[in-house]
Amino acid sequence: MPQAMSTEIERQCEAIEACYEYTLSYAARGLPSDDGNGAGSLLRDHLTRAAAAMHGLARNCADALEREQFEPAEKYKAFFEVLNGDAERAAAAVELVLAQPAIGAQLIDNLNASIHLRALLADLFLVTEILDRQPTRARAQAANGSTP
Repeated sequence: MPQAMSTEIERQCEAIEACYEYTLSYAARGLPSDDGNGAGSLLRDHLTRAAAAMHGLARNCADALEREQFEPAEKYKAFFEVLNGDAERAAAAVELVLAQPAIGAQLIDNLNASIHLRALLADLFLVTEILDRQPTRARAQAANGSTP
């Protein structure tokens, strides 16, 4: 991923992916509730960080698009609109789970099965893979000694 965009977007992607990995292990424990256990406290922390990362993810990608001048820009813009919708829907699901007084393994299984969360994860895998390999106009011009 280009250096200028890697920090915030990578941080957001890592928070979301780490949350998903943790929720898988949490669900496997079969706990009926998060109340009174360290795993539950860590679960809520992961969910909170993931929800925060989901908000603004598409905006950060769009800012990177403008800064890095990815081509064809209209294709990236269209995908970032999809990403934004998926991120907002997944955040709504995560925040609903967080609002519950007790979070058990079954609720987390249902969250993990949510098409909204799975769509967002697929989006993240797709966009990070593409952005890691995408030549940008700004980098090409810099390599040629010209300015954007």
